[in-house]
Amino acid sequence: MILGLQIGLIEIGWLSVLDILLVAILLYQLYLIIKGNMALKIIWGAGAIFGIWLIVTALEMELLSKILGQFMGVGVIGALVLFQAEVRKFLLLIGKAEYFKDNWFLRLFFKKEKNLEVDLDIFIDVCFEMGTSGVGALIVFNRNSDLSQYKEVGDLIDAVASKRLITSIFNKYSPLHDGAMLINKNGRIDAVRCILPISDDPTLPAEFGLRHKSAIGVTEITDAMVLVVSEETGHVSLVVYAKVMRGLTKREMKKKMIFFLTNQDEKDENQIKIDENEQ
Repeated sequence: MILGLQIGLIEIGWLSVLDILLVAILLYQLYLIIKGNMALKIIWGAGAIFGIWLIVTALEMELLSKILGQFMGVGVIGALVLFQAEVRKFLLLIGKAEYFKDNWFLRLFFKKEKNLEVDLDIFIDVCFEMGTSGVGALIVFNRNSDLSQYKEVGDLIDAVASKRLITSIFNKYSPLHDGAMLINKNGRIDAVRCILPISDDPTLPAEFGLRHKSAIGVTEITDAMVLVVSEETGHVSLVVYAKVMRGLTKREMKKKMIFFLTNQDEKDENQIKIDENEQ
């Protein structure tokens, strides 16, 4: 039985090929996470020190080799300290639901459609009304990820969602308007004035303010769905998996939100039934 192939005097097994591919994918995902921030420069610096250490070791420069060797010995611990934010972001990326959703093999076992328990019309209508009135808003819908860390730093209210309540909370004169509103899976308002992580992606458009960057930031590390109302332009955006969808009508937005909240496949999106009278 042939377990690999031979190139010249080098025999390469299929497990070795798989090993190389997995490492390449892992390194690429790490690069995507650290691209554009200070972590990439630190890695280049650490790589340069490692290269110097290899050279001085080969040249048998004992003193410098020992000094750099001590530095390399604590390199793993130092990396965990320096890159704790990036490591946490990477682990959250691996564990979030999108990883399973995008993998066709795992999806056969993990896919589970849910019934919609959220009255989306309340949130969509009030967001468009607030946009017309120049009121900004940031509303986060919980899907599968644990959002308790953001909930705990806000003000817990556990209230039934209504247009008047949402409008009064995001009114700029309200002490609760600053920050995000968290909506649980049952459509109730869990907490308000919640602080979300801000995306540090340098490729984001300049017109994106703190609300959009916060919406992108939380959807980079969780599978949450976010509605953003721009105070400056009045535009309502839907943000999922760090992708900002703008220019949607009420009907299109509701269709997208149902699609994401019920964990349906992409092929099922066109099958979602929405009242034809909705605009």
